[in-house]
Amino acid sequence: MVLDVPSQDIITRDNVSLKVSAVVYFKVMDAKQAILGVENYNYATSQIAQTTLRSILGEVTLDELLADREKLSLRLREIIDFSTEPWGIQVSAVELKSVDLPEQIQRAMGKQAEAEREKRAKVIAAEGELLASRQLLEAANTLSQNPAAMQMRYLQTLTEIAVEKNSTIIFPLPIELMKVFEKLGEIK
Repeated sequence: MVLDVPSQDIITRDNVSLKVSAVVYFKVMDAKQAILGVENYNYATSQIAQTTLRSILGEVTLDELLADREKLSLRLREIIDFSTEPWGIQVSAVELKSVDLPEQIQRAMGKQAEAEREKRAKVIAAEGELLASRQLLEAANTLSQNPAAMQMRYLQTLTEIAVEKNSTIIFPLPIELMKVFEKLGEIK
């Protein structure tokens, strides 16, 4: 048999109010005991399912509820089955059907997810900058070991600029040469 557990108001361990509904799958193993053991086994099973749902989900945080639904369903099944066993009822499964979060919690979770994505993006960008700076340092060290290498790199850059058919060519001047011009300006 299938028993819909109506939506229950739950307050999680971290004080989040939400509504949770479930479905209980059970079968009558001993019809005589189901009739004699309780006045209405269907209603009684529903009541146990509702109270167990509120009780168990009130012990977990919202994150645990959302992440561990299967584990919670198994725990609910065990408890409800244990309670209904004396009536000849065997609970085969309990599934959390829906978890309705308040709109403000949904917005807060959205902001949290966005902040996590931004954090990951910043970490990835920082790692890229670190890798680039290490490679630039290595290149600078390689070029500084041989002065002709710097001249070759300069000529290669001019060749790349010329291929693009630009009319402007940038000619880099060594900073030491600029200092000479600066000193000459001070002498006057």
